Amino acid sequence: MTETTSYRAVGLQTTCRAIASCRTTEEARTRIGENIERVARQIPSTIAWTGPDTRLIVLPEYLLTGFPTRETADEWISRACLSEGCSEYEELGAVAEKNAIFLAGNAYEFDAHFPGIFFQTSFVIDPSGDVVLRYRRLNSMYSPTPHDVWDAYLDRYGLDGVFPVAKTEIGRLAAVASEEILYPELTRCLTMRGAEVIVHSTCEVGSPRSTPKGIARRARAIENLVYVLSANTAGMEGLDLPGASADGGSCVIDYKGKVLAEAGYGESCVAYADLDLDALRRFRRRPGMENLLSRQRFEAYAASYAEHSHYPANTMAAGFSGRKHFTDTQAAVIEKLAKKGVI
Repeated sequence: MTETTSYRAVGLQTTCRAIASCRTTEEARTRIGENIERVARQIPSTIAWTGPDTRLIVLPEYLLTGFPTRETADEWISRACLSEGCSEYEELGAVAEKNAIFLAGNAYEFDAHFPGIFFQTSFVIDPSGDVVLRYRRLNSMYSPTPHDVWDAYLDRYGLDGVFPVAKTEIGRLAAVASEEILYPELTRCLTMRGAEVIVHSTCEVGSPRSTPKGIARRARAIENLVYVLSANTAGMEGLDLPGASADGGSCVIDYKGKVLAEAGYGESCVAYADLDLDALRRFRRRPGMENLLSRQRFEAYAASYAEHSHYPANTMAAGFSGRKHFTDTQAAVIEKLAKKGVI
């Protein structure tokens, strides 16, 4: 593996065409294939725009399917979910291989080791077409996560499977999904394992004003001395939600929190910039006040985390009962915290 320490990266802002309006499983799977084909056409044109040294392209959250609304878990698994080695991953792998890029994205997955539930998964595919990183979202309002089956998930994949970092020829890559950029502990755990570039597939409100996720992206970059490459949707089709509710703001942020490039609204490939890993590594190894990563005192915080539990683990150990599970669990957590005087 010959390492490339300077290259161009793109947050590809493209439209999500959801499967919610599809009447049958066959129609839904056809829509997924069409979404992959559309990306396959856009990527070569994007590289022609951004330059032949483009090595990393990040796709938005929900790009292939949209998100579940009224479907049961079994319906969503059959209509929307990918699985390891499936034809959709093979097709995405062919796109990465044909264009000699690392391709990052986000999809819903079914894992046969956890029947009856699904996970939202951020992935990275390398230029040979292989999935080299698979991260299952830990914080979600309405979808199952590894934390909901925590003990069994740890038994199967271990803690490094929960917080995966891929050592690649373009640096050490890790993924954060959507609103998880608001949870500083997640990016910290990835950085503890060596992450240098955070790929962030998202579907979020675009606004000319500062947004919580926009602020959080810069904060995570500064705190952890990482590049953050974020791809938002260019609106959503096939849902009753107003289409432009999640549009704009795909960006590249450097390890000092500087926004290097940012897209406006609509489909766009202009959120691209050069990533310089040599500069990042020199900065991380330089003593001084700015080197926050080397100044972390984790022992001071460890006991507080160990002594407190807010959202409980293993709430789906006996199975997934539907979306109401999440609101009921959150309500119980809020009541508990109020009784304890935390809130």
